[in-house]
Amino acid sequence: MRTFFPSESSKETHLKSINPQSWLQVERGKLAKFSSESASSIDSLIKVPEPPILPFFKPVDYVEVLAKIHEELESCSPQERSNLYLLQFQVFKGLGEVKLMRRSLRSAWSKASTVYEKLVFGAWLKYEKQVEELISDLLSTCGKCAKEFGAIDIASEMPAYKKLSPQGVVVTTNEDSLPRTVSFTICDEKITCDRQKIAGLSAPFHTMLNGCFTESLCEEIDLSENNISPLAMRVINEFSSTGLLNEVSPDLLLEMLVFANKFCCESLKDACDRKLASLISCRQDALELLECALEENSPVLAASCLQVFLRELPDSLKDSQVVELLSNTTRQQRSIMIGPASFSLYCLLSEVSMNLDPRSDESVRFLRTLVDSAETSQQKIVACHRLGCAKFLRKELDEAEKLFEAAFNLGHTYSVIGLTRLGQIKGHKRWAYEKLSSIISSSAPLGWMYQESSLYCEGEKRWDELEKATELDPTLTYPYMYRAASLMRKKNAQAALSEINRILGFKLALECLELRFCFYLSLEDYQLAICDVQAILTLCPDYRAFEGRVAAFQLRTLLREHVENWTEADCWLQLYDRWSSVDDIGSLSVIFQMLESDAAKGVLYFRQSLLLLRLNCPDAAMRSLQLARQHASNEHERLVYEGWILYDTGHCEEGLQKAEESISIKRSFEAFFLKAYALADSGLDASCSSTVISLLEDALRCPSDRLRKGQALNNLGSVYVDCGKLDAAADCYINALKIRHTRAHQGLARVHFLRNDKVAAYDEMTKLIEKAKNNASAYEKRSEYCDRDSTKADLEMVTRLDPLRVYPYRYRAAVLMDNHKEKEAIEELSRAIAFKADLHLLHLRAAFHEHIGDVMGALRDCRAALSVDPNHQEMLELHSRVNSQEP
Repeated sequence: MRTFFPSESSKETHLKSINPQSWLQVERGKLAKFSSESASSIDSLIKVPEPPILPFFKPVDYVEVLAKIHEELESCSPQERSNLYLLQFQVFKGLGEVKLMRRSLRSAWSKASTVYEKLVFGAWLKYEKQVEELISDLLSTCGKCAKEFGAIDIASEMPAYKKLSPQGVVVTTNEDSLPRTVSFTICDEKITCDRQKIAGLSAPFHTMLNGCFTESLCEEIDLSENNISPLAMRVINEFSSTGLLNEVSPDLLLEMLVFANKFCCESLKDACDRKLASLISCRQDALELLECALEENSPVLAASCLQVFLRELPDSLKDSQVVELLSNTTRQQRSIMIGPASFSLYCLLSEVSMNLDPRSDESVRFLRTLVDSAETSQQKIVACHRLGCAKFLRKELDEAEKLFEAAFNLGHTYSVIGLTRLGQIKGHKRWAYEKLSSIISSSAPLGWMYQESSLYCEGEKRWDELEKATELDPTLTYPYMYRAASLMRKKNAQAALSEINRILGFKLALECLELRFCFYLSLEDYQLAICDVQAILTLCPDYRAFEGRVAAFQLRTLLREHVENWTEADCWLQLYDRWSSVDDIGSLSVIFQMLESDAAKGVLYFRQSLLLLRLNCPDAAMRSLQLARQHASNEHERLVYEGWILYDTGHCEEGLQKAEESISIKRSFEAFFLKAYALADSGLDASCSSTVISLLEDALRCPSDRLRKGQALNNLGSVYVDCGKLDAAADCYINALKIRHTRAHQGLARVHFLRNDKVAAYDEMTKLIEKAKNNASAYEKRSEYCDRDSTKADLEMVTRLDPLRVYPYRYRAAVLMDNHKEKEAIEELSRAIAFKADLHLLHLRAAFHEHIGDVMGALRDCRAALSVDPNHQEMLELHSRVNSQEP
């Protein structure tokens, strides 16, 4: 969820109103000094809101929780699996692991034991994968159907009613002596029916027509007061003989459904239920029928109506009628509509609603139903904490306190944040600090604990707490932002920029880009300021700065008046420089500007997608790829972009097919490059390698710019290295460097290393480090080409530049283990595991635990690692070995 949950108290420190135009009241084309008033206005913007209270399940020891979930999955009944995978999803959501979240949802869907769970988790996956419809359409053009999360035929998934002989019915009349027919009078019309066929519809009819009631002796019975029309009764008579409902209008079916319910005609009711469900074709149909379905206990119809709403998420939750129906349900109605999957359904609905507006009445209503649907302690934690966050945002503080307290008492330590924020609002700042101190001293401390504690102290103490927070969890953005803003207020701009750049070097957080934009604005460096705004707009076109008060595109419009206008040629030169210096954010900004020109947009959106992938922004990258497809200037170009979309979503074979279609129309660099890339990724045996080499050579013979040709030469060099053709590889890398493809230094270093020249390899990587703006990976690679002390220094630098890279932790831990410092080795791994759920870290720690005889510790890490990757062969083998040693 990208929803931002700012603290209420922080808003008071910001400007009451923001007028962006006042910041830029200078003559166009000149960088004049601000007036003292304007400078003061900008200085007041360099403030950082308190960190948000995240509405997520965040256990203190997520490894232990994942291990327990995995253990339960090994032995639980099929009916319990989907709920366990949903809990696993909640853990990964709290860790920010998007890919693992979606895999857990997929597991919940694939292991669903009921149609209701399939319905909810299929809709959830469709919502998470908004590009799914496009993928399905593209696959259909390749002759492959992939409506993986398509609509479910609910009626076929639910067992049909089986007629049972009526029991407990007292029959006093000899059926042979009764009239063979009975006539029902309705509004002066007579409908003659077979007495025993009608009696067979239900126990009440059987008793009435064959039992001790006076009607059993009557040949004519008046049904005028039973809200059934003559036409409907004729259809019921036909059904009693055939068991079928043919062409019947929805209104008549509804009338018959109510009648069937009144007289307990289960087979008729089931038939009406299914027939009505088959007639739903749109949201309006579902709206009109759901209320009746719930009133008449019609599960097929109710679930079919629900499916329409779920498949249209999030748009359906913008419909007040849909929200009204789904948020005002009793437990009995939820049981009819969604069976045992009520908690899962309202987890989905509340999440979608909070993504739209976490403060809305609709969000609160869905969250209340979520609380009411919760059964296990973990479900209650998720529901109470999430509703507490919504109440906090709405300033309904007393209710928020009760909910945070409930979640905290159930064992969710993270909910203490809600309690301490409320304590601060009430003036109990000392109590809030002591509460956090108590938490820190009674458990293994985590970064967020010190971050929260810092809010309740001042000066050096606050700074120290934030340093500790960063040490324990370097992915938290608030400590960097606070330190950077403090340094900026002290007029130490260089140190402030250095601090905010620390996190932007490995985590492209929008709030950090916004703060750096403010710094540049304060320094009157409008070129760099607009660079950051354009990067923000690339990542999030609708972004609003300053707590939502100002649209980012408006800031850009104002800034454009104060920066130099680049021609298309200037832009290409700027892009070339930034791409060559591995300045990905700068490259994004240039491409954003170029998209406003008359340049071919398909190519630019494609370049944008490549940069976004490098910056670990896969959703934004996919959005750019789709835009590239939409703006392709011709069919062969469009086919290439479709191929990349398919390849990036795991459909390699179909991606290759698109590349071949494009080549058949026109031989182009991008088509050959795509085909070579996809083929190389599918497996490099000798025959495949020669084909990839040929394809890349074909690509290089086609027209393209130097940026892409440099990439092709680099890839070609890599294939030559894998084939042992080092001279050919070196030529490729050298040619790539001649056109300033900076990353080719890494390939050339590998060639030097394979030629047993570690010094040359080291020097080559040093050149890359000096040229590249983002160089953590270069330090990591250089560490392979030097002595142990230099390796240690390079890997320490890697961790400073990008603490999310796991190799340095594993290397340091292995060295400690070799030196028989087992405790320190495990601590080194635990340091990273605390903020990153990584398979390799968990695998190595499990092996260390096994080595020192800690079977339970090893088993815990094995189970947690298999939650991250259930099919990892080495992990499965270690788990099997350790599991056999469990006491």
